[in-house]
Amino acid sequence: MFEMPKYVEPDFNHEKFIQSPDVQIGEVAIKGVAPDNYHATSIYPEYFKVEGRWILAQQTRMDCVPVLENGEIIVKEFRKLEIGEKVILGRKDDGSEGIYMHDKSFVVPDNEIDAFAFRSGRSRETSFSRDYERLRDLLRHEKEHGKIIWVLGPAAVFDYRSRNAISTLIEHGYVHAVLGGNAVATHDLEGAFFRTALGQDIQNQDLKPNGHYHHLDAINMVRKSGTVEKAIEDYKIQGGVIYSCVKNNIPYVLGGSIRDDGPLPCVFGDVYEAQDEMRNQLQNATTVICLATQLHTIAAGNMTPSYTVIDGEVRPVFIYAVDVSEIVLNKLRDRGTLEVTTIVSNIQDFLYKLNGLLIDEKE
Repeated sequence: MFEMPKYVEPDFNHEKFIQSPDVQIGEVAIKGVAPDNYHATSIYPEYFKVEGRWILAQQTRMDCVPVLENGEIIVKEFRKLEIGEKVILGRKDDGSEGIYMHDKSFVVPDNEIDAFAFRSGRSRETSFSRDYERLRDLLRHEKEHGKIIWVLGPAAVFDYRSRNAISTLIEHGYVHAVLGGNAVATHDLEGAFFRTALGQDIQNQDLKPNGHYHHLDAINMVRKSGTVEKAIEDYKIQGGVIYSCVKNNIPYVLGGSIRDDGPLPCVFGDVYEAQDEMRNQLQNATTVICLATQLHTIAAGNMTPSYTVIDGEVRPVFIYAVDVSEIVLNKLRDRGTLEVTTIVSNIQDFLYKLNGLLIDEKE
């Protein structure tokens, strides 16, 4: 049974917090440029002392700037700073400059291990059975009480079983938004049009004659219709991830890259527009699951804080990253996404097993 970790607020009656000064403020003089000695945010809850009161930033992300606005702390990207805005200054987050980072904020069950122990890390030799069970219980809770975002790489739709598994999860309410790139949508739609992905049959993996044209034909067909939604109607598409998103009104954000074919008409070619749309989805996410896409996983991870505030209550944000490569998962942690559970697995196997635990087992 899933149990939400409890948030423990700092004891601001402690002498060190009472003696802390108010934060220093500097004004933006040049659009998009923070004043000297600006404070950069982290993934953790951060409090700022303003006129004797400690204020929590309600929504945050790593490597941004806290701005004091109408008595609240608004976290902004550097590029969004406007002239005259009041930026919080200070590089110490221990309370001595009116800034406190609360990195030990959630109470979790004790899990003491010996100082020396075998297999205490996470690698291809790790048993992930308990992680699957925890994720199953978490998703059943989040289905009704949270927002679940999936970050998908194209490998998730290369096999009809994994493609169907994601569609089934969408149909059963376990997906509230999808993030990815041009490729995942293109190959999903290729699967709908031609039953192939990059020209390979998604059921038996046979290579089809002229199959290397299929993903380009899929893009061209959608562009001819004008929109993905119109293409689904025009070509009477009845299955797949994008179809299920459209059918169930699930938002999907596709961030373009310099190597894209086409792209599909719904892909954001401006990287900062894509970042804004991704953040719009991630800023109130409660669980993020990233599958087989290194760049989008790192991007989403860097935009996702360790907490969110819902109806005045602070709760953790859970991040899962799944990839067949340990290097990709370690790189995610190296880039600052520390609050993440990693699972080393082939994506098709992961989705097949998770779908069985969530859907088949329940039914």
